[in-house]
Amino acid sequence: MTRFAKSSSEAPRQARPRRVLVLIYEDAQILDIAGPVQLLSAAVDPATGRPAYAVELVAERSGPVRTTSGLTLTADKGFDDLAPADLARTDTFIVSGGNGSRAESENEALLAFVRKAARPARRVVSICTGAIILAAAGLLKGRRAATHWAYAPAMRQRFTDVAVDDDAIYVRDGKFWTSAGVTAGMDLALALIEEDLGRDMALTLARHHVMYLMRPGGQSQFSAQLAAQHAGDERLARICAYIIENPRADLTVPALAARAAMSERSFARHFVSETGFTPAQFVERARLDEACRRLAGGNASLDAVSADAGFGAAERMRRAFIRHLGVTPGRYRERFHTARRDAPNHQEGHAHAYLHSHL
Repeated sequence: MTRFAKSSSEAPRQARPRRVLVLIYEDAQILDIAGPVQLLSAAVDPATGRPAYAVELVAERSGPVRTTSGLTLTADKGFDDLAPADLARTDTFIVSGGNGSRAESENEALLAFVRKAARPARRVVSICTGAIILAAAGLLKGRRAATHWAYAPAMRQRFTDVAVDDDAIYVRDGKFWTSAGVTAGMDLALALIEEDLGRDMALTLARHHVMYLMRPGGQSQFSAQLAAQHAGDERLARICAYIIENPRADLTVPALAARAAMSERSFARHFVSETGFTPAQFVERARLDEACRRLAGGNASLDAVSADAGFGAAERMRRAFIRHLGVTPGRYRERFHTARRDAPNHQEGHAHAYLHSHL
C-alpha cells in the first residue's frame, strides 16, 4: 500500500449530485467534519457545472450535536429517518473522528447503523479516529487503515486484525478510505474529488483553499515535537527539548544518557517507552524539523542548512528527506518557501469561476 492513494478509475458521470452521508456524534472533532464537507460542497461536476455532491449530516437523532470545540452542528437526519431505500442511494459514507469516537465505538446502535450504511455505499471513509468506529463495526478486518499517529498504538492493540499504518496521511483499501487526523481529512477529500471529477477540479479546489493537492511525506514529519510533549518522565522531557533546541550537538546515546544521568541501556529503553522513538529516530526527526524550518524560511545553501540542522553532509540530509518526506530538500524548498508564490493558472475555465461565485 502506498502512502498516498492514487486514482485507478473515474466514477461514471451522472446528472444528479453524488449523495454523501457524514456520521456525526457528541464530541466529534469539528474539523473532521467541516474540512471534508467544505471541499465536497465546493466541488463542481465539470460536465454540468453544477454541485457534484449533496452532503447530509446524520446522527443517532436529528437535531443539534455538540462537537469537541463547543460548536453545535445540526444533524439533518437520525438513524431511524433513513430507510434501506434511502441508504441505497448513498455514494459515499463518511465517519468523522474526535474525542467521542471511543465511546461511540462501544455504542451498539451506532455500530449497527455504520454496518447498515456501509453495505450499499460505493465508498466508506473515516477521518482520524473514525477508523476506530469502522474497526469496531468489523469493517476493517484484514485491511490496512490509517488513523491519527497518537491513537495508532491503541488501535493496533485493540484491533489486531487491522493493519494500522501510523505514518500514512490516508490509505485506500478496496472501497474503504481512512485518514490521519484533522487536516488529513481534507487531503483525503481532495483524493475522493480527484477520483470522481479529475485532477483539474481537485487542483482548483486545492488552490482556492490554499492547500497542496498532495502534501509530501507522512505523519512522521509532524511527530518529533508532538512526541516530546508526551514524555511524562521529566528527565526525558528535558532531553527531548535539548535535542530539539540543539540539533548540532553531540546527540549520540552515550552523550544523551550521560546528560540524563542514566545508563545507556536504561536510557534507550525508557526513551522508546516515553516517546515511541529510539533516540536515533527522534534525533533524525528533530534535525529534519529544523531543516524544514530553515528551508521554508530562508535562502541559505543546502550545505549550510544541512550543517545548521545537524546533519553534516548535505547528502545525509537528502537521504533523510527522501526517507521521511518523499522529496529532496530542494524540492521541499520549492513547495514551501514563504517567499514563493505560484502564478494562478488561467486554464481552469468555468469551474474556477463557479468557485468564486459560490464560496
